Amino acid sequence: MTNPAIAANGLRKSYGDKVVLDGVDLTVPEGTVFALLGPNGAGKTTAVKILSTLVTPDAGQVRIAGHDLATHGHAVRAAIGVTGQFSAVDGLITGEENMLLMADLHHLSKRQGRETAAELLARFDLVDAAKKPASTYSGGMKRRLDIAMTLVGAPRIIFLDEPTTGLDPRSRHTMWQIIRGLVADGVTVFLTTQYLEEADELADRIAVLNGGRIVAEGTADQLKRQIPGGHVRLRFTDPDAYRSASDALRGATGDEEALTLQIANDGSQRALRALLDRLDAAGVDADELTVHTPDLDDVFFALTGSGKNPTVPAPSKETVR
Repeated sequence: MTNPAIAANGLRKSYGDKVVLDGVDLTVPEGTVFALLGPNGAGKTTAVKILSTLVTPDAGQVRIAGHDLATHGHAVRAAIGVTGQFSAVDGLITGEENMLLMADLHHLSKRQGRETAAELLARFDLVDAAKKPASTYSGGMKRRLDIAMTLVGAPRIIFLDEPTTGLDPRSRHTMWQIIRGLVADGVTVFLTTQYLEEADELADRIAVLNGGRIVAEGTADQLKRQIPGGHVRLRFTDPDAYRSASDALRGATGDEEALTLQIANDGSQRALRALLDRLDAAGVDADELTVHTPDLDDVFFALTGSGKNPTVPAPSKETVR
C-alpha cells in the first residue's frame, strides 16, 4: 500500500490564548482532491501554512510525500507547491517574466526555464497575454498565472488556499477544470474553499473544521447522509385532493392556504415508490412533487452552527411533475 500524500496526527497550534488547531488528524491519498471546509477563523489557512512548512506547529506529527515535516522540511518543500489566498503575481512585470522569475527560483537552466514557461503559459491559455504587464490581467487570468507559477517546480502535491475567492462564475468553472486536469495528471490537491458547491464538485473527500477540530470527514455523499431533513413536497390545485392526501399521509406537515404537504423522505427510489403507492391507494394525484435532499450547505451549517438554521428547507434539488 502506498504512503498517503499527506498524513497529519494530533496537529496543534495556538496564538497566545487562542487555540486555532486542537488535535487535527488528516490523511490525504495520492492523486486525489481533499477539501477542508470551515467558517472564517476556523484555522484552515493555519493548517495549510503548517503543512506547507510556513508555520511550525506546537505539537503533532506530519508527513508530506513520505517526508517528516519536522526533520526533512527541505524535501517537503521540494515536493509541494502553494497557491495562497493572495496572488503571488508581480503586477509590474509581464506574465512571461513572472514565470521566468519562478524558473530562476527553482534553479532551472535558462533553456529549461523558457521551455517550462512557454509550456505552462500555453496550458493555461495565457500566450496572448504573456508579454503584457500582469497588472492588466483580469482576476481569473491572475489566478491562472498564479497556479502556472506554482507548477514551474513540477510539484506532486499542491495546496490551494481559497483559489477561486473573488472570481466570477465563469472564471471559477475554468479553475475547476484546471484542478481536475492536475488530478488527472496524478497531482494531489489540498483545497480550502468557502464555496460549498466547489467542494461538492471537486473533492474526493471533505473534512469540516470547526473550533479547531475536525468535526466530520468523508465523501460528499457520506456527509450529506449524516444530516436529517430530506423531504418531499406535494402541491395540489384541488382543495379536495389536498384534504384526501392529508388524510392518507398521516404525519405530513400541511399548508392549507398553499395546498401543500411536506413529508419526511430520504428521496430514495424505494421511499418515493412507497409514497406514490399510498397516494394511488387513496386515489389522489398531486399536481407537483418536489424532492429535497440535504446538500453540503445543510451539512456545513448543521456541523458549524454558522449563520443559517439547517432545519429551514433549502431550494429543492429536483422537481417531478
